[in-house]
Amino acid sequence: MRMKWTSYPYILWMIIFIVVPLALILLYSFTVGEEGGITNLRFSLDNFRRFLDPKYLDVLWISINLALKSTLITMVLGYPLAMIIAKEKPKKRNVMILLLVIPMWMNFLLRTYAWLTLLGKNGFINYIITKLGFAPLNLIYNDRAVLLGMVYNFLPFMVLPIYSVLVKIDKSLIEAAEDLGANKFEVFSKVTFPLSIPGIITGITMVFMPAVSTFVISRLLGGGQYMLIGNLVEQQYLWVGDWHFGSAISIIMMAFILVTMAITAKFDNQKEGGGGLW
Repeated sequence: MRMKWTSYPYILWMIIFIVVPLALILLYSFTVGEEGGITNLRFSLDNFRRFLDPKYLDVLWISINLALKSTLITMVLGYPLAMIIAKEKPKKRNVMILLLVIPMWMNFLLRTYAWLTLLGKNGFINYIITKLGFAPLNLIYNDRAVLLGMVYNFLPFMVLPIYSVLVKIDKSLIEAAEDLGANKFEVFSKVTFPLSIPGIITGITMVFMPAVSTFVISRLLGGGQYMLIGNLVEQQYLWVGDWHFGSAISIIMMAFILVTMAITAKFDNQKEGGGGLW
């Protein structure tokens, strides 16, 4: 089928803002050179070898560790919330989804800034604590604050995919399991949970990917004391001016994310083709 002319603007848009930037990142990651533009570049793998330095590997490990923790916490919090919403009547369900989505309409940066006024040394939480006669707590500029920011910002990305799967589960399957003598735990473990696995995998992907590459949350709530992989890329591009090393880190992260997506997609396909529930 011939391509319609109306698709040409979208193709041009993708070439200019997706293909060309990715090509430039690839070019800079596999080259080194002095100032003077791309004409003085020469092929090299030094940028990738440089990333094998233990201090950069530590940054990668901290980023993955925090991303895994935030993904696990959002799943533990998000699954029950998705179940509660899915069991409500349509009218009430829509209101609950709206309340969950409304904070996402606000700018990501502003949502993160709001936590500064809550967690700060003179913030609202410490104000209440001191009024109760206790010493103020150190709630900000640590890994717990960064983790809290990740969970808060990415929780809807876990809830919505799980909810969209749970709400489509055929109620007759649950009724059949109950008629066969299954209790609530057995219904959940053998019917509801297996059928919701595609939503869980989608939620894990949607939370883990932005969490492992975030830099705004760690910069604001970590107070610059936490260097995550996203902060490292930002630093190389904006402050150090080493676009070659920054591009190499970006390529490594892209490869890591693609491998993770391939693993989760394969696991999802295995579950979908696994046959019966029991």
